[in-house]
Amino acid sequence: MIKNIPGFQKISSIFDLFEEIAMLVLTLCIMVVAALGLIHVLYAVFEMLRTATLSPTNPVVLQSLFGLFFTVLIALEFKHSILVSPDTPSHSMVRMRSVLLIGMMATVRKFIVLDLNGVDVMEVLALSAAILALGSVYWLVRGSNKLIS
Repeated sequence: MIKNIPGFQKISSIFDLFEEIAMLVLTLCIMVVAALGLIHVLYAVFEMLRTATLSPTNPVVLQSLFGLFFTVLIALEFKHSILVSPDTPSHSMVRMRSVLLIGMMATVRKFIVLDLNGVDVMEVLALSAAILALGSVYWLVRGSNKLIS
């Protein structure tokens, strides 16, 4: 019924073009951020190897390295969520699951880089509740997709 409105098809195609241009610009920006993050990770590992401070038993070193790794992974996953093919069925559900997974990954990254010496119990409780909520919603969305197909 909405397609019978005069000019709707033209406005719709203009918006589709705008959406594709916006996705291209965002993809390029995320690509730059991910590339710079990867360069930063490589530089940090190289410096740790050069100065012999790369100690796998040192929790501070592992926290900083894994924090850098997760930052790059989050950027890559974010790019992936933008580039989901619109031709796939229920692509909005795919994007929703991807955004939920990015949220869980970012929260887990926060857990990894959390300094346990200065940790606040309420902060750990809030992060735990966030992971539980994101995981529950992801489980519900994933379960509803099985019912749809």
